[in-house]
Amino acid sequence: MAERTSTGLLTMMLEPTPAVAMTLPAEVREKLAELELELSEGDITQKGYEKKRGKLLAPYIPQIQDTSSASEDEGSLRRQGRLATSTPYQGHGHLAVEHWFNRVIQGSSTSSSASSTSSHPGGRSVTTTNTTAHAALNANAAATALADLMAHTQLDNHSAPPDVTGLSERSSLHAERPQVASVRGVSRGYIHHTSVMETADGCEWRSEGSLSLMDGVPVNSRVSSKIQQLLNTLKRPKRPPLREFFVDDFEELLDVQQIDPNQPKPEGQHTSPLEGEPLGVVNNWPPSLPAALQRWGTTQPKSPCLTALDNAGKPVYTLTYGKLWTRSQKLAYTLLNKLSTRNEPLLMPGDRVALVFPNNDPVMFMVAFYGCLLAELVPVPIEVPLTRKDAGSQQIGFLLGSCGVTLALTTDACQKGLPKAQTGEVATFKGWPRLLWFVTDGKHVVKPPKDWHPPIREASNAIAYIEYKTSKEGSTMGITVSHSAMLAHCHALTQACGYTEAETITNVLDFKREAGLWHGVLTSVMNRMHVISIPYSLMKVNPLSWIQKVHTYKARVAVVKSRDMHWSLLAQRDQRDISLSSLRMLIVADGANPWSISSCDAFLNVFQARGLRPEVICPCASSSEAMTVAIRRPPEMGVPPPGKAVLSMGGLSHSVIRVDTEEKLSVLTVQDVGQVMPGALVCVVRVEGTPYLCQTDEVGEICVNSGSTGVAYYGLPGMTKNIFETIPVTSSGIPVSDRPFTRTSLLGFVGPDSLVFVVGKMDGLMVVSGRRHNADDVVATALAVEPMKFVYRGRIAVFSLSVLHDERIVVVAEQRPDASEEDSFQWMSRVLQAIDSIHQVGVYCLALVPANTLPKAPLGGIHISETKQRFLEGALHPCNVLMCPHTCVTNLPKPRQKQPEVGPASMIVGNLVAGKRIAQACGRDVAQLEDNDQARKFLYIQDVLQWRAQATPDHPLFLVLNAKGTVASTASCLQLHKRAERVATALMGRLNTGDHVALVYPPGIDLIATFYGCLYAGCVPVTVRPPHPQNLATTLPTVKMIVEVSKSVCILTTQAIMKLLKSKEAAAAVDTKSWPMVLDTDDLPRKKSPQMYKPPTPEMLAYLDFSVSTTGILAGVKMSHAATSALCRSIKLQCELYPSRQIAICLDPYCGLGFALWCLCSVYSGHQSILVPPLELESNASLWLAAVSQYKVRVTFCSYSVMEMCTKGLGSQTEALRLRNVNLSCVRTCMVVAEERPRIALTQSFSKIFKDLGLSSRAVSTTFGCRVNVAICLQGTAGPDPTTVYVDMRALRHDRVRLVERGSPHSLPLMESGKILPGVKVIIANTETKGPLGDSHLGEVWVSSPHNATGYYTVYGEEALHADHFNTKLSFGDTQTVWARTGYLGFLRRTDLTDASGERHDALYVVGSLDETLELRGMRYHPIDIETSVIRSHKSIAECAVFTWTNLLVVVVELEGSEQEALDLVALVTNVVLEEHYLIVGVVVVVDPGVIPINSRGEKQRMHLRDGFLADQLDPIYVAYNM
Repeated sequence: MAERTSTGLLTMMLEPTPAVAMTLPAEVREKLAELELELSEGDITQKGYEKKRGKLLAPYIPQIQDTSSASEDEGSLRRQGRLATSTPYQGHGHLAVEHWFNRVIQGSSTSSSASSTSSHPGGRSVTTTNTTAHAALNANAAATALADLMAHTQLDNHSAPPDVTGLSERSSLHAERPQVASVRGVSRGYIHHTSVMETADGCEWRSEGSLSLMDGVPVNSRVSSKIQQLLNTLKRPKRPPLREFFVDDFEELLDVQQIDPNQPKPEGQHTSPLEGEPLGVVNNWPPSLPAALQRWGTTQPKSPCLTALDNAGKPVYTLTYGKLWTRSQKLAYTLLNKLSTRNEPLLMPGDRVALVFPNNDPVMFMVAFYGCLLAELVPVPIEVPLTRKDAGSQQIGFLLGSCGVTLALTTDACQKGLPKAQTGEVATFKGWPRLLWFVTDGKHVVKPPKDWHPPIREASNAIAYIEYKTSKEGSTMGITVSHSAMLAHCHALTQACGYTEAETITNVLDFKREAGLWHGVLTSVMNRMHVISIPYSLMKVNPLSWIQKVHTYKARVAVVKSRDMHWSLLAQRDQRDISLSSLRMLIVADGANPWSISSCDAFLNVFQARGLRPEVICPCASSSEAMTVAIRRPPEMGVPPPGKAVLSMGGLSHSVIRVDTEEKLSVLTVQDVGQVMPGALVCVVRVEGTPYLCQTDEVGEICVNSGSTGVAYYGLPGMTKNIFETIPVTSSGIPVSDRPFTRTSLLGFVGPDSLVFVVGKMDGLMVVSGRRHNADDVVATALAVEPMKFVYRGRIAVFSLSVLHDERIVVVAEQRPDASEEDSFQWMSRVLQAIDSIHQVGVYCLALVPANTLPKAPLGGIHISETKQRFLEGALHPCNVLMCPHTCVTNLPKPRQKQPEVGPASMIVGNLVAGKRIAQACGRDVAQLEDNDQARKFLYIQDVLQWRAQATPDHPLFLVLNAKGTVASTASCLQLHKRAERVATALMGRLNTGDHVALVYPPGIDLIATFYGCLYAGCVPVTVRPPHPQNLATTLPTVKMIVEVSKSVCILTTQAIMKLLKSKEAAAAVDTKSWPMVLDTDDLPRKKSPQMYKPPTPEMLAYLDFSVSTTGILAGVKMSHAATSALCRSIKLQCELYPSRQIAICLDPYCGLGFALWCLCSVYSGHQSILVPPLELESNASLWLAAVSQYKVRVTFCSYSVMEMCTKGLGSQTEALRLRNVNLSCVRTCMVVAEERPRIALTQSFSKIFKDLGLSSRAVSTTFGCRVNVAICLQGTAGPDPTTVYVDMRALRHDRVRLVERGSPHSLPLMESGKILPGVKVIIANTETKGPLGDSHLGEVWVSSPHNATGYYTVYGEEALHADHFNTKLSFGDTQTVWARTGYLGFLRRTDLTDASGERHDALYVVGSLDETLELRGMRYHPIDIETSVIRSHKSIAECAVFTWTNLLVVVVELEGSEQEALDLVALVTNVVLEEHYLIVGVVVVVDPGVIPINSRGEKQRMHLRDGFLADQLDPIYVAYNM
């Protein structure tokens, strides 16, 4: 709808006014009228109509806008009860108006039934002009306005739009004003949402033809007869809405979380920005960082700058300021002058250069960094890529590419360790640009000449360096920092930390970015400090190393993370003589995490005895974008005492600060991160939407305005605007300052004494059902549950994913190798309880992975976004999974309540009035089809064979092919008759008429001959699939069961099978002693045949058809002689079968339509059947298609399993087949014989693959039959092509059919099941009330036809149970016709195609078997839809089947990969079913390929599978019970 409303204005522009209508050329007007007609008849969509119309009118738009300059305003210049006129209309006489109405009436009287309601908040617009105009003009304007309105009016076939006019007359006028008008996209001020027929002016039309106004001012004028005609048309709407007959209840709205009225809300004052102290003026402060380096390098060359340590903690090298200065100069000179391509210098000032240095080589990094600054190049420090597929490495490559980096600087050792290509050069990493690698070690750089000096400039706004940052989603951004910001930040840090010249500082942090870079590389040089750099690799070996170095070097300052403090606590027992008394400042650089305070407290507890003073611990808060935001000042600065806040978790989840007591579990204790940085202005703003300032007791995002923040994300102007140029506003919307603020991505508030508190980061924010939770807090809770026993402390990741319109929390941890599965589950369930009770939030999924398998961030820690990515791709390979969708998915749609059924009579009336057809259809009438069908003279099929044997004895009927494609056997009419006679002779002496005989033959002519032999002898044949010699245990019991259930007194078979039936192996599977008489028909003697048996009436039983349904029920149906003949005649007519035709059949000949096509049709119609046993395709997949091509067959039949074999087996071999001259262009119809919903994906891929061999895309279609009638639909050769529609899957669950556009969400493609056969009538009935249904409903397909089976044949006398399957009547409507119930759900739809008789064609769409549907949450689901979604969810799922077990949905998936992928599937399967079907999966069972049983027709046997699951026979790889 939205799109239509928005096009309203465009339509207004394109709507020619009456004046213009005349100026348009006649052919354009004609085309416009044609378009209107197309739209009204639904031949063109609304969008297409507007597009084409726009094109037609485009050349005239300038004139139109001239002549109707006021047309838009005019819409808005009407007041209720007044007639406003607008100048453009005054000059134009009635003529134009008349003409325009003609067009409007053409368009409107046949107005399109596409529903559309323009949604506009106001009822009518209220402004006015020129109320003193003449009455005539008033009428004219009113008419024009109405015309305009009508041109936009469409009749609405859904419900009437709600009445928002609020008029008191509404009720009294109701009788004479039908609910019609719904206005499409009229410019503002026209009527919207009025259910009364009103003009745009708020006048109402009376039928007497006078215009009376709402406020009673009469206007005397005749309304033109055209308007009257128009009104009369509108009074007779085509399809008025009928709410009472059609409750449109399938718009399942997800349950929207109701806001808890008791949730805490902020109550404090509105905050104002907080200012840091001003930046002090420092005498003799260098004008830029390179200037500082130059000063110290030349005046204090011996002064130590940086000491690097090896992995044993020994100092390897101390870089002095003199060395740093000279080496940086050398590098700068080399980069600018010695690197060239084709005599062009490779680098120009301002170019970006990647710095790739390992974490244990700070010296080389520092030289490279300052070398770039001196050369005026922009360093981009990144991590060393270890493998070609590092976590996040591709994103780094993207950053380098977008920064235009072509050169990477690195060390010799590092370069040697990088992965190499075959050429010996460094390999190109995935997603990286081509880089030139330059080693910066001494031998590669040259000394600059005496006269060369690097340019030392004052700090400017040019980019100094780019720091990379990884976002929550895993994308990498480059944050640009200017020279002036870098200098200002050094200045602010120096002032805040009280740094003095030549101080010693130990740095444990990564020197490439954030605090490690700011303190250890930049500010240190500014103040000529000495940095002791502790590499991460040393910390891993000796967590105490940093403390020992503080002691050894008497360091005044140390920069650490709380993790380093925690590690040193665990290792401190063996250290006696350490003193930390020299420290004046211990900077804790991750003040934003929940355990920094506990680490600080515990650290102080232990080390206070070793000289550590409590007041030197200085937490700070910072982010890559804003750099340092706040830091606790050292004690000598006389600052207020540190603060500590104990906050309620519940309050924080609503972004509200509520102080609580520490005894409670559900509290978060945080320490302050000190005061705002000097020279900065800080404020706290709301996280979402407009950045309003927070109240004092509200948590928000901290924003900073200062000269020392980053400037932008490199190359991302949109994101830069959001983050670096935020303008916070007060509650009344006034900007706080004229300067932009930078968002820090830190969540916090300002406490007492202007102390800043940080409670989390935006990256870790998870919004679940409107409440906010912090990933770090959830990690802290998980670790508090017996932390060290089963999982590793630092190796736990928490993130959220969006499933079903809400965030869901996922916890992933690394499990210790010695933890048993039992231990882990216990731990997992405790974690779930802890998170639930402390955070009041459910965990969606908890996964444990083997030790050391989570992707690592460069310096320890877990790469969260990469972990999430792997989880979603199914590549995490957990060893334990616990999903809890039942507890945490709370926004499922409400279960559907069944509506009380409307009475039958009102249903029919309702459908009729609503213009809905009763859903029924029929094939051509057999009686009227005159054809020279000789076989019609005979009542019995065996008589037809005898007649053919006399009339055309040598006419070939059958031809059977073997796996090599050669003819294995043939039969002409006479040969078949003779063989049948021999069988009859053998039977007549031994059996009585009416005895049942089981025919156990492989597919071939023997089967057909013995079938007719039985009919000749008056016996009832039962065709049975022979047992599989390699698989007797499962196939033989079925044979035995059919023989017993059919009460067969004799088995006819071949010698080979006879031996098999009586073999030792068979005895192991069944009781071989209880077989009835077994005769082999291989060598029957030629005797004179006695008299043939003649049945007394065609209603006598001809044969029994046994088949196992998909639900695993063995059902035999009785086919009479009359039904057999009718079936053959129907198929003959549909497929136009004559003796001169050939058809190819690749089907099993044992039951259903497959049996009829093999054994009956050729004899009846006289055509030749080329029989291809499907088993032979296992050794030669191209057998069937090659035969079709060789014999130039026009009509062929196959099964889905055959089609699948061809698609999978020959998909890559079409070229080879073409070379063998396989050509399928002869095929007119290829029909898939099925008893299920057409498998559209399979038929389409089959068509696509074999298109290259000439197969027409229109050739493939399907048939539909079932137990009560084996052939209801069959495409045949004449009718229109099969149609495909897209229906709304959500509507189907409510037994409604709603057609949607292809590709729209929740759309499901359904293909017509072939044309309804001649003589067959079909109706759609309600499964419960047994009443007929309308077109738009899904119901059971009922069928009435002369070839229906006459009943089930079962041994247990359960006929009564199923009697109504074969003779049932409608509860109302046509209550005389006898119908058979197919047990399949489907719907009928009248298409725009015409069938052979010139009538409009009715298509039958089969949706699925009623027995298989799942009733869940009051809705009806078809297993195949859920299975399709599941198979799509992961590449390793080969097959899937679903069923229900005690109201739980069980999903069984076959895993086609390594077993370590098994647990990946659990979450993906649960996600996809939740997203697409609004169902929670109860159990996920992962099994090996081939476990899901499939019958001979290629259908899944879900009930067998369910029995196997309940009996614990599936031998699963993994079973996950979702909680």
